[in-house]
Amino acid sequence: MKDKLKETDKSRIKRAHQRADYDRDAVNAILDATPMCHVAYLIDGAPHITPTFHWREGNHIYWHGSSASRFLKRAANAQVSLCVSCLDGLVLARSAFHHSVNYRSVILYGEATPVKNVEEKEERLRYFLEGLCPGRWDTLRPITQKELKATSVLGMPIDEGAAKVRTGQPVDDEEDYALSIWAGVLPLERVTGEPVSDPRNLPGVEVPAHVRNYREAVGEED
Repeated sequence: MKDKLKETDKSRIKRAHQRADYDRDAVNAILDATPMCHVAYLIDGAPHITPTFHWREGNHIYWHGSSASRFLKRAANAQVSLCVSCLDGLVLARSAFHHSVNYRSVILYGEATPVKNVEEKEERLRYFLEGLCPGRWDTLRPITQKELKATSVLGMPIDEGAAKVRTGQPVDDEEDYALSIWAGVLPLERVTGEPVSDPRNLPGVEVPAHVRNYREAVGEED
């Protein structure tokens, strides 16, 4: 039996419900596909949303920011909503009304819990950076206690939420298929470019192997 997230009145997909997926593996695959998310908070009765980077460790998701952030301070032990989305293509139909996009998205709900233990916080941040650029952490000067104090890490279990995915060709009105208008999908991809060195690098400092081989390390195809 597949492991599924809780399907509640809050998380249940109602519009285009056929695109919904509550399977944990499907949700995790989308969370792992992009490092960027948006987190929504309710502060003093007003909604706020901030973009940030996230990472997944097992059945938990984490994000970080400045310890001075009023959003992160107020989010601690409060209910939040986190959204991850990937744009995969423009769906060009035979009418403006039926244009769409192919996408993968996840919305999660839960209580944000701060990581307070200093050693655990450092380990979470190491995991985060290694996920962004495998092999990077051990090449850097050690993180300082001041830097750890200046950084907040929040997390929550991946327990309640849903994925929503659209794939495939446009869906036009049946009579429009007789029109001599091109329709189809324009795929969109995120591409890793060539490394650009900092001009203040010391003489003789070359691009390290973990950066040169980044695409291979993260499983990007040529």
